[in-house]
Amino acid sequence: MTDLELFGHPDSGHACKVALALSLAGLDWRPAWVDIWAPPDSRPAAFLAASSAAEVPVLMIDGVAHAQSGAILIEIASRFRTLGGESAAGLRRGREVVLWEANRIGMCLPQLKEARRLGGAHFDPAVIDWLEGRFAVDRARFDRMLNGADFLHGAAPGIGDCAVWGYVQWLTEAGVFPSPAMAGWIERMRALPAARAPEAFFPEA
Repeated sequence: MTDLELFGHPDSGHACKVALALSLAGLDWRPAWVDIWAPPDSRPAAFLAASSAAEVPVLMIDGVAHAQSGAILIEIASRFRTLGGESAAGLRRGREVVLWEANRIGMCLPQLKEARRLGGAHFDPAVIDWLEGRFAVDRARFDRMLNGADFLHGAAPGIGDCAVWGYVQWLTEAGVFPSPAMAGWIERMRALPAARAPEAFFPEA
């Protein structure tokens, strides 16, 4: 049996992406809570040894560290032939959505969420306007990518859905609103039996 340990925190959408993928895939894994609000040097020694950047998520697969959420999602799909990794077409779709998320909607939403967090970073109003405008463009692109299907991978969710879910789960906290198509997708994602609240994925030790 493959040994899977995921270093993460409930406030990290990137860690939530990987936790959701592992759970949807039905893999046996265990969380390792890391305080991302603490100084990096104070984080657990095992985590620091695994993560050169001292950032979550890090997925340990049989003792080997895998970093960067998008790369981890692609590794899960291809290694375990799941969540799109069952076919070349599904894996190609997964890579496309994962990389789109990282460059687009996964860039603006974390910044908007942080800007509106109590005690969060201060952004110039012009920057907030730009981020909100970018989200509007990305939201429209999401609708085209979904194209009337239940999930971004079609009838069932894949790694692309997990990637987008990472921060779309916090639209309210980011101060933006979904399109009707995105709202329906969010409802279907929340209804998945393997779906969990971030705090359930990463309970504090």
